[in-house]
Amino acid sequence: MKKILHYNIILKPEVEGGFTVIVPSLPGCVTYGKDLNEAKKMAVDAIGGYIVSLKKHNEFVPNDKENFLASVELPIYA
Repeated sequence: MKKILHYNIILKPEVEGGFTVIVPSLPGCVTYGKDLNEAKKMAVDAIGGYIVSLKKHNEFVPNDKENFLASVELPIYA
């Protein structure tokens, strides 16, 4: 049976162009794409490789099925 894993990603626009992709639930899992579409494809590839490594080393494979993202605003007084 095929299992679907869910991962949240952070897409950070870079000054020189493109996007850095960070996968918070997989420490050190970072990649880059020249546009949003490529960045998402690269994220899938990076996550896949990360999971292969975890399984090879008999380590727990986390996912974000129960997690969600939110943002907060913090007022800064000058």
